[in-house]
Amino acid sequence: MPEPAAITSLAPEAQRMALRMVEAILFASAAPLSASEIAARLPEGSDVASLIRELQHAYSGRGVNLVQVAGKWMFRTAGDLAFLLQREQEEPKKLSRAALETLAIIAYHQPVTRAEIEEIRGVSTSKGTLDVLLETGWLRMRGRRKTPGRPITYGTTEDFLVHFGLESVGDLPGLEELRGAGLLDGRIPPGFSVPEPRDAPDLTADEDPLDPEDLLPSGLRED
Repeated sequence: MPEPAAITSLAPEAQRMALRMVEAILFASAAPLSASEIAARLPEGSDVASLIRELQHAYSGRGVNLVQVAGKWMFRTAGDLAFLLQREQEEPKKLSRAALETLAIIAYHQPVTRAEIEEIRGVSTSKGTLDVLLETGWLRMRGRRKTPGRPITYGTTEDFLVHFGLESVGDLPGLEELRGAGLLDGRIPPGFSVPEPRDAPDLTADEDPLDPEDLLPSGLRED
């Protein structure tokens, strides 16, 4: 972020008010906000980047932190205090192991088709598994692969980044982090590597736009 500049043109009282406004805007928002979305609600002459830095510093080390996820800003409980928010009862719906594996493959290999997911997993992936992930809002249909049959390609969403506290899919853990977390076992083949993930919103050269019927409810379309 650039060094504070325009904020110095505000009187001290106006600067304090602008900082309070940023705090209130972010606190009241149910979703992360971009710098431009914040700026649209501030007085002219406010340096949003400087205000965000100041607010981020003020909240560092506290129970709530100002963090950047998916290129936007939001308040989030400090990581070391997350245990305080854990509920005693189980969540109404937990993802199956197959769904978690599928989500991980899509996150690292996107854009990816159902057949490509099955090739990586080594087992079939049901349409129901993909539908469950689409319902969470963490997965989206990107387009159709320019291959025979024109299969649908899948990718992650901004909600995926927000839920897992990532600024981009480039922040996903690497091989050693996955191994340390117990997500990879000693049976992984020699030379195995975790691909560098990408989530560019634009279609790649081998993707066509979705067909109109792809946007129908899942029960009315054929994948």
